[in-house]
Amino acid sequence: MSCVTQPDWLSWHDAYDQPGSSLSRRLVAVQDRIRIALDAAPPGPLQAISMCAGQGRDLLGVLKDHPRRDDVKARLVELDERNATIARESAEAARLDQVEVLTADAALTDSYAGIAPAYLVLACGLFGNMSDADVKRTIGYCGQLCARGGTVIWTRGRFEPDLVPQVCDWFVERGFEELWVSAPDAGFGAGAHRFATDPDPLEPGARMFTFDRHGGGSTPSTRHAL
Repeated sequence: MSCVTQPDWLSWHDAYDQPGSSLSRRLVAVQDRIRIALDAAPPGPLQAISMCAGQGRDLLGVLKDHPRRDDVKARLVELDERNATIARESAEAARLDQVEVLTADAALTDSYAGIAPAYLVLACGLFGNMSDADVKRTIGYCGQLCARGGTVIWTRGRFEPDLVPQVCDWFVERGFEELWVSAPDAGFGAGAHRFATDPDPLEPGARMFTFDRHGGGSTPSTRHAL
């Protein structure tokens, strides 16, 4: 039995509302990259995925007033029912009828059946809470989740050892092109990579990662932080 105390993932989101916090600044940066990706998207329907979506503040905060909002069919996957409920209510309030909030394990490929490959994939709050091997493994699966020409937006805290440069290299190895990476002194780590090749078929029944540090214990898919 693990003796690690799990954070309260509901109150954890309060940091988004603290002006100047690293999380609030990271949110702005991620939303900027979402807008850039949507602005550059080809005409017609678009699909979006958010892994470990939390309350969905990044994607929903952009979609609510973006000109392409009605073109985007999105699936937000979040294990914590309280946060999933908030995301669902936010989508309904913004009349984002094509946004689905799925209360499920974001680490499982089955959670993305029917919507992958997507033009936009958000992997925010994942990479700081798993082994380096699982980070690399998850990036590999991004080659199944992301459509050709699509963008993966990701985050990873710049705590030591700083894995951000290696994350960038792993994306390039999997056929992605680097679009943007936050500065080392930004107080947070985030990046955007465009997929330059054809996706592999989505592997059914696979686990992409397991949270095993920073988030504590073995809870696989509730951390939307680092």
